[in-house]
Amino acid sequence: MNKLNSLLLFAGLSSATLVLPSMASMIPGVELASVHAEQTTKRVPALRDKVYSQLARAQKLADDGDVKAGLAALDSVKERSSSMNEYERAMMYNFYGFIYYNENRLPEAINAFEQVVAEDAIPESLHLSTLFSLAQLSMANEDYQGVVNYLAKWDKINTKPQPDSYYVLKSQAFYQMNKYDEALAAINTAVALAEKDGKTPKENWLVLQRALYYSKQQPKKVVEVLEKMIALYNKPEYWVQLSGMYGEVGQEKDQLATIEAAYQQGFIKTKSDLRNLAQVYMFNGLPFKAAKVMKQAQEQGIIEDNVKNNAFIAEAYVQAKEDKKSIAYFEKAASQERSGIYDQRLAEVLINLELFNEAADAAREALDKGGLDFESNAYVALGMAQFNLQNYDASILAFEQAEKHKRSERLAQQWIKYVKNEKLHAETLKQALL
Repeated sequence: MNKLNSLLLFAGLSSATLVLPSMASMIPGVELASVHAEQTTKRVPALRDKVYSQLARAQKLADDGDVKAGLAALDSVKERSSSMNEYERAMMYNFYGFIYYNENRLPEAINAFEQVVAEDAIPESLHLSTLFSLAQLSMANEDYQGVVNYLAKWDKINTKPQPDSYYVLKSQAFYQMNKYDEALAAINTAVALAEKDGKTPKENWLVLQRALYYSKQQPKKVVEVLEKMIALYNKPEYWVQLSGMYGEVGQEKDQLATIEAAYQQGFIKTKSDLRNLAQVYMFNGLPFKAAKVMKQAQEQGIIEDNVKNNAFIAEAYVQAKEDKKSIAYFEKAASQERSGIYDQRLAEVLINLELFNEAADAAREALDKGGLDFESNAYVALGMAQFNLQNYDASILAFEQAEKHKRSERLAQQWIKYVKNEKLHAETLKQALL
């Protein structure tokens, strides 16, 4: 898509719907009476056949693909412009404008159409349509103040109700100028007009309306617009966006229901959306579903087999009380992480599963690798593993290291006392059995 079309589409218009004065009315054999009949405020001079035939010839050359010859034909007409009346000159520039527009030579098209409205004795309908075209072309040329200025001129002579396209174009220009209040008022009017007439607001109008409410930090209004967009256009990205906005306004149940409905419809496919779904599951107390989504996405190659994702799956399984299933993912995360943080988590899980030898190994690995946020936790895990293995001296040594950290000082002291008592009890029992 070229620059012109992409900008016009963003403005709510396509090149096919650009409101340019119709060249169809200029071809030989078409009555011009209707043009003159619309002129009610001033007398419009006649468009003589001789001039018209020359303009029509230029048009045909351009339409047949010989733009250079078409412009040369217009240049020939222009050389005799001093003998032409205002209406004839206006029509000549009108033809220039069309050719330049079709060649995507926007500045030259704008200049030509400005020459059209500079002539006084032209039909009001031509004056209005040309001003509107200039506003649209200014939008395509990224001259946003020009859009507003041309629409203001159009307003001064227009006597009919403004069409919704007028408000959309004005809104887009104000949006690009960061004048969000004016832009929002205009797009709201366009949407309201369409709905009043029983028409469906165009999708890109609602996209603009949503963007403006978001820029103005009105999340509840963003939610309202997205709900409408889903009802009218039902696109995957709108479901995901609505879910996110429900979370922003504190409607967590609606957030979960929306993203889950999107998932069931097959709308959640990208790694960012799948991870977001898993996080919503976690937030809403559904860790097993979170782990399942991430595990499947990883197996399908959608999300990476990396430390971040493996740690997420592992922690989700722990929260779901599926400690055994977490082990493989903690092991992978540990192997992918330079620090010992996940070795430490693995040690803690292994202790819960009463796999004390493996827990002791993991705790030692965590301490060897270092880089721990809370080194004392690894010493506590090692001390507990060694205690359960009845390695009392090693257990006491580990807890003495944990005692050096303020975070675990009291806990370590309690364990040291307990382990010493258990050691004494074991030794006493042993002596009694001799």
